[in-house]
Amino acid sequence: MTIGLGGILAVSATGVVATSSNLIGAALGLYLPLPKKLLSCLLAFASGSLISALAIDLAYEGARELHGRGMDIGATWLIVGGGFAVGAVFYYVAALYLERQGAAIRYPTRFREYARERKRHDTAETVQLLSRCDLLRHLPPQAIEEILPCVRNRSLAPGETLFQAGDAGDALYIVAKGGVEVIEDHPKGATVLAELGPGQAFGEMALLSDSPRTATVRASGGAELLAIEKQDFSDLVIRDPQLATVVEQLSHGRAIQNLAASSAHPETWASIASGSLEHLSRKESDRIFAETSDGAGLAILFGNILDTIPGCLVIGAKFVNFESMSLALIVGMFLGGIPEAAASGAMLRKAGYTPRTILLLWSVVVVVGVIAAIAGKLLLGNSGSLSGVYFQAIAGGAVLALVAHAMIPEAIEEAGSLIVLPTVAGFLFAFYLSLQDMPL
Repeated sequence: MTIGLGGILAVSATGVVATSSNLIGAALGLYLPLPKKLLSCLLAFASGSLISALAIDLAYEGARELHGRGMDIGATWLIVGGGFAVGAVFYYVAALYLERQGAAIRYPTRFREYARERKRHDTAETVQLLSRCDLLRHLPPQAIEEILPCVRNRSLAPGETLFQAGDAGDALYIVAKGGVEVIEDHPKGATVLAELGPGQAFGEMALLSDSPRTATVRASGGAELLAIEKQDFSDLVIRDPQLATVVEQLSHGRAIQNLAASSAHPETWASIASGSLEHLSRKESDRIFAETSDGAGLAILFGNILDTIPGCLVIGAKFVNFESMSLALIVGMFLGGIPEAAASGAMLRKAGYTPRTILLLWSVVVVVGVIAAIAGKLLLGNSGSLSGVYFQAIAGGAVLALVAHAMIPEAIEEAGSLIVLPTVAGFLFAFYLSLQDMPL
């Protein structure tokens, strides 16, 4: 499809209007922070407006075009619905990839979800090793949040003795790498009773009683151990009455050699424990934030572009003249851009980006949005064709995924259930605008 210079300028102007709010929002986030509840309600209003515009101006109108050309309802639904599904999946996969590269720091809710997943990933190996210990598997796996800070790393050189028979029991140990030998000393020499490798635990009784070590343990080669010291474990038990009850039962009701027969399966315990890692301390959050933001500039830029291109493609595709514009879609994008960019600007400033860099990032997004609007007009503008409707639906599915993935969660974060009202208000506002263009 070809259009003249005047048409290109008109589409470009529409793209500028729809995306310029990103610069406004970024500037507000940097220099004039607005109340977070106000921004959240604005974001909710924009979400409702976009949902209405996508349902009526895009999905319904596209389906009506195809049905008017003789296509039955089932086929029409498959084409339009399939397009939305493809667009949503594409956006979701691309967004998750970019967030793992650092784009998650743009929004508070996205970063928290990313940080929790990062914590689970970083601690997965430790949790798996802990699950091999019969004693620890008798403790509730939900207590993993409290147990992990007690875990210390201990390295042994080849042949180094960890403790000797008769020493006070000061810690539980789990072999992470390498191996250790359990040795019995006697007048005629020393006998190796056992060789322990990765995942095997020893010294459990140190956490349950004050009995001395019954054997000597030394590294057979180099060894990396996980250790839970008796004092740390005791402090944990004092803080947690549930753990205290379990430990008391273990101390009085079972010998340590009988623990394995009645403890939970290691994989089951580890799975439940990993799923219980929901809490993020300030220290953990700050560490992950600093590590994620380092070198994440391109991921942040592409994340912002990903959020902008689908809506601009739809705006361009639906543009015939200024009277035919999808005003509901433009309003939704414009209003949604302000709180999104404000939150992103504040987060990027926290990550160490200068205001100039942040505004430059959003300026690039505006330019890309204009290009996407022109591309939408040139490539997808023939809305009556099968391919035109399908590819518009793909772009619409990506916008709908953006609403569910970022906009609504961000709104809920600060305003809670209050967002119900502005979301419905935005939907009704966009519905009214759509009715104005209908030949009733």
